[in-house]
Amino acid sequence: MECISVFDMLKIGVGPSSSHTLGPWRASERWIKELKDNNKFDKVEQITVDLYGSLSLTGKGHATDYAIMLGLSGADPETILTETIPQIISDIKQNNVLKFNNEKPIIFNPSTDIVFNKKFLPFHANAMKFSATINGRKSNSIFYSIGGGFVVQEERKISKANKIIFYCTFPYPVETGADLLKYCNQLDKSISEVVLENEKSIRSLESINYELQRIWDTMLECMYIGCHSEGNLPGGLNVRRRAFDMYQNLIGNLPYNSPQEWLVTIRQTEVKFRQILKWVSCFALSVNEVNASLGRVVTAPTNGSAGVIPAVLMYYLVIENHEADFEHVKKFLLVAGEIGSIFKKGATISAAMGGCQAEIGVSSAMAAAALCELLGGTPEQVVVAAEIAMEHHLGLTCDPIGGLVQIPCIERNAMGAIKAINAAELALDTDPKNVKVPLDKVVSTMWETAKDMHTKYKETSEGGLAIGVYLTDC
Repeated sequence: MECISVFDMLKIGVGPSSSHTLGPWRASERWIKELKDNNKFDKVEQITVDLYGSLSLTGKGHATDYAIMLGLSGADPETILTETIPQIISDIKQNNVLKFNNEKPIIFNPSTDIVFNKKFLPFHANAMKFSATINGRKSNSIFYSIGGGFVVQEERKISKANKIIFYCTFPYPVETGADLLKYCNQLDKSISEVVLENEKSIRSLESINYELQRIWDTMLECMYIGCHSEGNLPGGLNVRRRAFDMYQNLIGNLPYNSPQEWLVTIRQTEVKFRQILKWVSCFALSVNEVNASLGRVVTAPTNGSAGVIPAVLMYYLVIENHEADFEHVKKFLLVAGEIGSIFKKGATISAAMGGCQAEIGVSSAMAAAALCELLGGTPEQVVVAAEIAMEHHLGLTCDPIGGLVQIPCIERNAMGAIKAINAAELALDTDPKNVKVPLDKVVSTMWETAKDMHTKYKETSEGGLAIGVYLTDC
């Protein structure tokens, strides 16, 4: 097992997709580093990038070509001013020149130097080949974007079932839910406490707190931006933003001047059941509308499912516990990250490999478990919450209309968030001794379902709503 940190599962990046946008972006950066390490960077004369499989079939709608150009230009997805992205891309397209790693101008025509190949490579559905011409000869490197912004190279391929074998040096290495509960019982600690001990073995407590705060600040700002932005989403479907309208109806005339004040203000609003449903849905929609607009989000565990976890955490902060502070946020994110890593190790978090069950299903399980601990659940009940949430997402396909992360993706985040809250409440009223389906069984079942699912339902836009609804209908 590899040490999959909370900060591997929860990454800050630019939308609309962790596998199709953030992954190729990071792969571009890694290729540049590889060229520099081998003293080839300064000798590069020409660049071409080949995209394969799902990256090719839905790459345009997921801005994969934009991500490649931004990564090759040396931009950082965590810090780039997102409002500058259109101008950077426009300059490259108009001038057919890319400033390689922001150091070296190279002739680059996106329409011919980024090639969309529909065929799939054997190892993973999201493959890309970077080629550099050096002294008239080509040097190639193949990368795979395996979901959630994770990237591996071809030489790291493992033959068994297209899965990666990981190695771990955490003091309490976790591969399964059973492993996690074993350590909780041995150490008499909650899940968040066990996860924190692992994180402390690779970074200081100060660093952990700083990074978790940064993740939460990004989530909060993302919800804030989404709730205060109106109009239509880019991409051609002309999808109207709904979070703005929902939010205006919910907030009324209460005053605030910052995202932090906004959170406190929301606590003063009406909290009948219908309003709670609307608030949670509004938070989830707001994140994924920002994501669809190439905004900055936190992969949780992916960009396409980025709205579930912040929506459920916000629910806890503004509805369940008005006295909650950073320690509650910290516990929530630690638990969520660990549950996500269990699914990544035992199955997949890539829609291109497993359909939307691997994204919305996993994010819902992560959020359900995290909420359950904050509401007083035992470690056993926390694991039950994760199992319930995933159990009721099994078989969910990925069929984005027009290859865009909009329909049905944005709404699915709202549904995943509501299911997570329901799963947490069911788990709190459950005696784990009576549970018939353990978390590890639902993880393995999700992986088997993923392997059985037809390729056209795995982020290819070749099945389901993607072909049942015509662009002309929109």
